[in-house]
Order: sequence, then structure tokens, then C-alpha cells
Amino acid sequence: MKTNHPKGSRTGENQESMEMNMKKLITMLMALMMVLALAACGSNDTPAANNGGNDGDNAAPTYANALEKIKGEGELHVALSPDFSPMEFVDSSKTGQEQYVGFDVSLAKFIAEELGVSLVIEPMSFDASQTAVYTASVPMSISGYSWTETRAENYEISDYYYAGDNETEQVLLIKAEDAAKYTKVEDFAGQDVGAQNASLQMQLLTEQIPDANPITIGDLAVGVMELKAGNIEALAVAKGNADMIIGANPDLGICGFQFEVKAEYEANVILMTKGETELLEAVNAALTKAYEAGLYGTWYDAAVELGKSENAKELTLD
Repeated sequence: MKTNHPKGSRTGENQESMEMNMKKLITMLMALMMVLALAACGSNDTPAANNGGNDGDNAAPTYANALEKIKGEGELHVALSPDFSPMEFVDSSKTGQEQYVGFDVSLAKFIAEELGVSLVIEPMSFDASQTAVYTASVPMSISGYSWTETRAENYEISDYYYAGDNETEQVLLIKAEDAAKYTKVEDFAGQDVGAQNASLQMQLLTEQIPDANPITIGDLAVGVMELKAGNIEALAVAKGNADMIIGANPDLGICGFQFEVKAEYEANVILMTKGETELLEAVNAALTKAYEAGLYGTWYDAAVELGKSENAKELTLD
């Protein structure tokens, strides 16, 4: 008789074997998972500890305001446009930070000294200087600014400082040969007249000579070249600046017409980023100290004399 193995018998043995194998496999997998979990925990813990240490060592300090940052870093960054002698220009006999000279530079140095920090001049165009302060790229700009309503709305404005009558009067620079041609407002009707963008001169030009064609000038050195080349008929500048330009360019002169300047425009101010009231207070304290010490006249006279030297240059910036 042929013996048949019961179907259930072989199936039972295979099932027991499979169950044992499954248990072993599960045990091995659980062991592997534990090893991987421990490895993962170890790899996470170690870098976290290291990163925490590195972040603590390298993290930039945080400051509550611009004044705190200036004192914490030990530097006062001031934007200015060194194309405006005698207020700010370049001494070509010097290099680096020492090349920037003029009344406003002397004032900036004094403020830095009062704050107990080093001064860093950031040279840029007149327009860019204002933008840099507005965006808080630099905390302050000293560049022969007059008070205007627009500036008062967009910046912290310092108390007035007074460089002299020549910086208060606003005039039109023309070719000397055109002195008889341009003597009154009506003579500039339809004529191209240059002024720096966002300047008091541009405001006065559009308000008081409305029939002229206002031409935006990037910096005054370029404006002088445009005037001499005949591309514009006149250039609006402060009288002190006009005097320095004529000294170096005797073929230019001042027009008989002169702008009317309101009292609030007659002196200069410093621009600071809006909201930086702590810095504003410190700057005003420095201005008061400089005024009481009689330093404004000394600085201005020295700047005028230096501006007459052959080393005096007005830097052209984009």
C-alpha cells in the first residue's frame, strides 16, 4: 500500500519553520532599527551641540538702535557727496579716508569724536546719499543739506548748523560771456537749467523759474562740464560753491538773478534714518557743543582756503 503523507503534516512543519524564520527576521529587523535609531540620535545630538556652540560664538550682536550699534562697533558711517567744495571735496595729495575734506567732513569728525568712535566716510552721489540714509544702509548723511518739508517727513532732521552766508545764498552759475543775456527770471524761459536731484536748488528752480526746463544733474562736477559745453544754460548752486567753481573756471560767472531763500532754508541740517531719535539727540548735543566753541567759522575758513589749492578736487560719483 502506498503511504501518503498527510497534507496537513508537511504543511504544519513548513508553517512552524516559517514562523520561526519570521520571528528571527522580526528580531533582526527590530535590532537593526534600534541601531539605526541610536545612530540617528547620536548624529543629531552631536552636530546640534556643535552648531549651538558655533552659533553662539559667531552670532552677530543685536542692537536696539543705530546709536547703540555705532558705539558697539566703534564706527560712525557717514554718507556724503564729495563734489561740493568747500563743504565736502577731495584733497588729491592724500589717499583713503584722509582724502575727504571740507566743512562737513570736519563736522563729521567732531561728531564721531563726541560719540567716542572712528569716522568712516562713505562717498556717493548726492541722491544716493539720501537714499542710503532712508534705507538705513548708513545711519547718517552730512552733505550740505537744507531743511525741506519732504526731508522732514522722511528723515530725522538735526538742529541747524550754519556754515556762513555763502552757503545760504542760492544762485545760478552761467558762462561769463552770457552775463548780459541772463539777468532776470524771464530770460530763462524755455532754457535748460541744471540742478542736482532732490536738492534745495532743484526745488527753488521749479518754484521760482517755472518756465525753464529743469535738467537733473548727477553731481556738480558733471554739471560744470555740461555748462561749459553748452548743454545747459545755467547751473543752480549755493553761492559758496559757485565762488569755488569760478575760482577754478574763470570763464564762468554768477547770474544777476538770485533765488529768494526762506528762513527755514538758510542753514544746513544733518539727515538721519527715520526713527533713530537716540542718534538725533546725540548729534544735536554735538552741534550745540561745536557752536558754543565757535568751531563753525574756523572749519569754514579752513575749508575755503583748502578749496583754493591745486590739490582740491571734486570727486565725480555715479
